[in-house]
Amino acid sequence: MADRRLAHVAVVRLPFPNTLHRPRDGRAPAHGREREPRRFLQGTPCEPRFGDGDQPLVRRTLHGFAQPLPHSAPPSCGGTLAALVERGGSRRIPRALVGRSAADAAARLLPGGVLDGTVFRAPIVVKGIEPNVKTWEKPITIARHAYGDVYKASEMKVPGPGKAELVFTAEDGTIVRELIHNFTGAGVLQGQHNLDDSIESFAHSCFKYALDTKQDLWFATKDTISKKYDHTFKDIFQDVFEKNYKDAFEKAGIEYFYTLIDDAVARVMKSKGGFIWACKNYDGDVMSDMISSAFGSLAMMTSVLVSPHGYYEYEAAHGTVQRHYYKHLKGEETSTNSVATIFAWTGALRKRGELDKNQALCDFADKLEAACLKTIESGKMTKDLALITTIENPVVLNSENFIKAIRTELEASLS
Repeated sequence: MADRRLAHVAVVRLPFPNTLHRPRDGRAPAHGREREPRRFLQGTPCEPRFGDGDQPLVRRTLHGFAQPLPHSAPPSCGGTLAALVERGGSRRIPRALVGRSAADAAARLLPGGVLDGTVFRAPIVVKGIEPNVKTWEKPITIARHAYGDVYKASEMKVPGPGKAELVFTAEDGTIVRELIHNFTGAGVLQGQHNLDDSIESFAHSCFKYALDTKQDLWFATKDTISKKYDHTFKDIFQDVFEKNYKDAFEKAGIEYFYTLIDDAVARVMKSKGGFIWACKNYDGDVMSDMISSAFGSLAMMTSVLVSPHGYYEYEAAHGTVQRHYYKHLKGEETSTNSVATIFAWTGALRKRGELDKNQALCDFADKLEAACLKTIESGKMTKDLALITTIENPVVLNSENFIKAIRTELEASLS
């Protein structure tokens, strides 16, 4: 079989639970009951489908990203309700990968199984939905490292008294030991790790994104306590900045600023916004939800993973809406905010247009996003926004009617 050149990949994660779906007998799935494996992706190269059999939940025309990498690799696909589209054809997702996150699926699609880079998450600002923090005037973008820490940790329950050690065995057989704790009773252990190459890729992604968007870049860890783990992040960031980006930052009139994570939180709450806040994996997970919620709603945030190698992943950052999904399966009405999911699609479509120099596609993505904002600003919105809006007498729409209202605005702008 001839080698196939791996193309850029657009991944769009939908806000539905990983393994829930309507069984063939029509009953709502019950916890503990065995479920049939879902067939996630099927269809032609330009018609990826989601769903069971011939009843797709979503159908979109979305080609894979262009510009092949300098090496060849036959990719395999995996993911959680993710549209994994590669140039030249689509492939079914192996059953072994069902239930994994979209980011993990994308990682397994790439050479070596490691997805370096950064997830950039920024609130979608709309008139009538005011930030809870009065000083915030501009969006705050969270730059979250996309590898390691607690998300790739090994854990152990300690049954009773004993000694716990951190042990590293080098290739030449050399052993290095570090005492963790002398247990006098039961407890728990957790071992985390990270990679210098991944941290360096994280740094490059952050600095490049700051230059592209012309925003200051903040980075924060707890290096005063974690003098090896967190301090390594600090040192690598500073080294990458000094060697590659210092002059460019000065020319652009922007700043790179490092501080402790607790100091960063205090500064953020008193800032005017308009900057990028780089965080380690767990910090970014938590702080992105805090930022999006404080700006209005978890469903009003964009999320894109940018890799230094040119990969992109677009997703709805807020994850699942399990309670709404169960109501939907029972035939009950829901009022689910779909803006983040729509913006995931528009982000992928816009990037496709940029790579192909297809301005019409970029314009369509812009108009679809504008239609979402105009719909909300006209007073038509889902329940989560109606509860916090400053717009008088908002019209609360259910999930389907909200999307139809956006479609009406979109068609008007396209006519």
